[in-house]
Amino acid sequence: MDFVSIRIITADVARLVAFYEQATGARAAWATEDFAELRTPTATLAIAGTRTVPLFAPGSARPAANDSVITEFLVDDVDGLHRRLTGSVTDFVAGPTTMPWGNRSLLLRDPDGNLVNFFTPVTPAAIEKFAR
Repeated sequence: MDFVSIRIITADVARLVAFYEQATGARAAWATEDFAELRTPTATLAIAGTRTVPLFAPGSARPAANDSVITEFLVDDVDGLHRRLTGSVTDFVAGPTTMPWGNRSLLLRDPDGNLVNFFTPVTPAAIEKFAR
């Protein structure tokens, strides 16, 4: 089995795609006006509109209703990303902080309120874990 992607359901696909393009530097591949994907070498973030939900199961997903999942991105410079996003992100949950497990982490909410963690390994053990 391969883990392929995370899909976020939103009421405003264009707004959420624009946020993730700015934050990640990745360009979205649009399939329809209701579905786009941001692909990285290791995973894909899919963003879909509410009109796609009935295709799976009506009422099975609601936009901006996540209180339990944190989407995470490994970045080269979390402090630089924090500086770059300041002014456009309205909800930084925690500024760059070095965590006990060796990652420097930036926690924020995307425009729909979903938690997003950008992190950079900074200790030798964390750097080794994420060596590419």
